[in-house]
Amino acid sequence: QVQLVESGGGLVQPGGSLRLSCAASGLIAGTYTISWYRQAPGKEREWVAVITTSSGTNYADSVKGRFTISRDNAKNAVNLQMDNLNAEDTAVYYCKAEETRFPWRSAWGQGTQVTVSS
Repeated sequence: QVQLVESGGGLVQPGGSLRLSCAASGLIAGTYTISWYRQAPGKEREWVAVITTSSGTNYADSVKGRFTISRDNAKNAVNLQMDNLNAEDTAVYYCKAEETRFPWRSAWGQGTQVTVSS
């Protein structure tokens, strides 16, 4: 059974930083991509960043240059380092795992709240 657990959310002032973590279980390292999404109140869930099986990365334009996604293979986790945060980054952040081979499973984490406010 695939399970994802996010952590690291909280309240931060504008210009501050947070690091989110997504710990995966039930998946074999190197066989899945991890994406981060976020959903602000009253808005649709939007894609934020992805890291591939070969550790290639890509980012939404709104976070490019401020967010960094990386793998922690020792912990079978993916981190999202968020710097220079602003109010528009306030949202619930979710990670999603997708296997790149059979049985092509996918799973979502439960979400972690990030609030940027002074």
